[in-house]
Amino acid sequence: MIEGRHQGDPPVMTTSKEFILGVDLDGVCGDFYGRLREIAAVWLDVPIESLTDDVSYGVPEWNLEPLGGYSALHRFAVTQHNLFGTLKPMPGITPVLRRLSIAGIRIRIITHRLYIKHFLLVAIRQTVEWLDRNGIPYWDICFMGDKTAVGADLYIEDSPGNVAELRDAGCEVVVFANSTNKHVAPPRANSWTQVEAAVRLRFEEWKKNNPDWGNQRERK
Repeated sequence: MIEGRHQGDPPVMTTSKEFILGVDLDGVCGDFYGRLREIAAVWLDVPIESLTDDVSYGVPEWNLEPLGGYSALHRFAVTQHNLFGTLKPMPGITPVLRRLSIAGIRIRIITHRLYIKHFLLVAIRQTVEWLDRNGIPYWDICFMGDKTAVGADLYIEDSPGNVAELRDAGCEVVVFANSTNKHVAPPRANSWTQVEAAVRLRFEEWKKNNPDWGNQRERK
C-alpha cells in the first residue's frame, strides 16, 4: 500500500496492536550519497575522485552552486539518471528487514522523495520498483517531509534535521551513521546488523507492555 500524506494532516497515532518500525530510505536503505557522487561527477564534468565522500547534509563540499546548487543536481539525478532506482542497497538490509518482518514487526517506509515538483510519479515509480527489485519487505510507504506526522514505535533515520524533529516530538530514533550526522547523539547504528539488535531489543520491551500481542497475531 502506498500511503500519501501531507504536511498539516493530523498525526498518525500507533493505536494498532502492532510494533511499527519507521524506516527512512536515502542513506539508510540505499547508498544515496555514493550514487549521487557518481552522478555529480557527470553533472560537474570532473573526476569522481575529486569529490569527497566525507560530505555534510546538502553536500556543500562539492561546490554545486555555479551549476544551480543541490536542487539542480537532484533534479538531474532523478530525471536523467534514475537516482532512486539505481541506489546500491546497504549491506545486510534485505535479510535483516525480512527477519524483522517475520518476527511480527510492521515495516513502514517513510521518505521525503517528493522533492521535485511535477515529477512525483517518476519518484514514486523508481522507489517502488527499487524496493520490489531488491526484495525489501514493507507494509506501507509514506511520502512525507514532516516525519513527526507519521506514527511509528521506533524510527531509523540518518538526516540530522529529521532526527532532531522526531526527538523533539518525543519519538524514539536510532541514527543510521554516516558522514552527515557525526555530531548527532546516540543511539546510533553503524550497520544493519546493529540496527537489527537495537530494533529487537526495543521490540522485546514493547511486547512486555502488550502481552496480548501474541494471541492477536495467532488469530490473524
